[in-house]
Amino acid sequence: MSKVSIITAKEAANMVTDGMTVTMSGFVASGLPEALAKALENRFLETGSPKGLTLFYAAALGNRDGSGADHFAHEGMTRRVIGGHWNMAPNLGKLVLENKIEGYNLPQGTLSQLFRDIAAHRIGTITHVGLNTFADPRIEGGKLNNISKDNLVEVVNLLGEEKLLYKSIPVDLALIRGTYADEHGNITLERECASLEITSIAQAAKNSGGKVIVQVEKVVAAGSLDPKLVKIPGIYVDAVVVCEDPKDHEQCVGCAYDASMAGNIRLPLDSLAFPKLSAKKVIGRRAAMELKENSVVNLGIGIPEYISMVANEEGIGDYMTLTVESGPIGGIPQGGPKFGGSVNPEAVIDQPYQFDFYDGGGVDYAFLGLAQADACGNINVSKFGSRIAGCGGFINITQNAKRVFFCGTFTAGGLAVAFEDGSLKIVQEGSQKKFIEQVQQITFSGAYAQRTGQPVLYITERAVFELKQDGVYLTEVAPGIDVQTQVIDQMGFTPKTDGAPKLMDARIFREELMGLS
Repeated sequence: MSKVSIITAKEAANMVTDGMTVTMSGFVASGLPEALAKALENRFLETGSPKGLTLFYAAALGNRDGSGADHFAHEGMTRRVIGGHWNMAPNLGKLVLENKIEGYNLPQGTLSQLFRDIAAHRIGTITHVGLNTFADPRIEGGKLNNISKDNLVEVVNLLGEEKLLYKSIPVDLALIRGTYADEHGNITLERECASLEITSIAQAAKNSGGKVIVQVEKVVAAGSLDPKLVKIPGIYVDAVVVCEDPKDHEQCVGCAYDASMAGNIRLPLDSLAFPKLSAKKVIGRRAAMELKENSVVNLGIGIPEYISMVANEEGIGDYMTLTVESGPIGGIPQGGPKFGGSVNPEAVIDQPYQFDFYDGGGVDYAFLGLAQADACGNINVSKFGSRIAGCGGFINITQNAKRVFFCGTFTAGGLAVAFEDGSLKIVQEGSQKKFIEQVQQITFSGAYAQRTGQPVLYITERAVFELKQDGVYLTEVAPGIDVQTQVIDQMGFTPKTDGAPKLMDARIFREELMGLS
């Protein structure tokens, strides 16, 4: 093999031409090739070139601070963005809302799998994921504004079954991040917290006739890397850039390197701090009561993280194996800018394979957030007024888990609660209703769940609801809560009931341990 070209980030940026379709690695604030993205942004700001780019990525890219995908957030530089999640790149979202660039939001897991199909020159990815959600072309087709006209998704019928076809998108340039490159361009990830879909996007670019540029910490001698650790073979790589500024190669943006997230050490977990009783912990406790031994679990970010805390506090943390869509299996999933990594993972697989497992029903229990719910059992976590959040892996996970639980406070915007002798008191009601007549966007389809017979619960601090074949039922209410004034009157629809709802377990609302073990 010949030696790989080692160039500067500025030289890499000069390889980009007008109209290219560019993809970039990353998951929220980790795995971002910041030196490459910055150099490309600087070139545009200095010269007005390149123009009319399409940015195509699977997961969220950035930390809401101008990093990641927001380096492309310039009118004229970018023509179209196709992404799985938008919330971490607010400047891009603003351009979409102003109809200055085209925008598409499609399921993250399906996009990560689509890179494999692009690499293999398949017509696209054919899947049930997204049916009856906003990704379905009969609803919105993933289009985020009026100028996004192309249909990237089509309904197809195969062997009598309705599926969605997510069409292939040739990739001209892949900007990827690794840890080490050897002189032949072989890339390893020793200090990264996930391998994501970097192998697939490198293959997709190479087989599309495009270029692959990889940002690394350093170049080492040929033959010094363990071949079993090589995630991108040198035959895929056109150029390597050694990152000069350590801040452009942080494991997670703004965070110190954590060897336990890279699988290089293991941390003792017996000193974990457990949260005090709150509305969020109450929700985590009620949800944790659903856990069974030897279950495979996916936890969303936010309130669902409390389920892991409660389970460990109660001594049933080993009931479940926690997974993260980015690839970690086992260990303790992290939040904030570290979301996507886990401390002490047992395994880390590529993101497309994780979603293969998810899409096929491999997750026993999925606990996800609850931003808006409606009378049909639909959930919206992806679009709120003028804010584009995006679906991320939410559609893949919730549509396919054996059981799904949506966890969130009953109202938002100033909710305050108190606890007294095993009962709940509402000190101040939230100003925003979460249970409304019709959600703004369908990220989870109640109709699809009813058709497939999927069990669905909606867990809040004061009430629990269940989706049945004929609608949403109020099944449980917290001690101390008046059903009419503090539940039904605070909703945009009247839930069904099958007799009086039962009381939630009083242990949930006391400071002492519940005794779940």
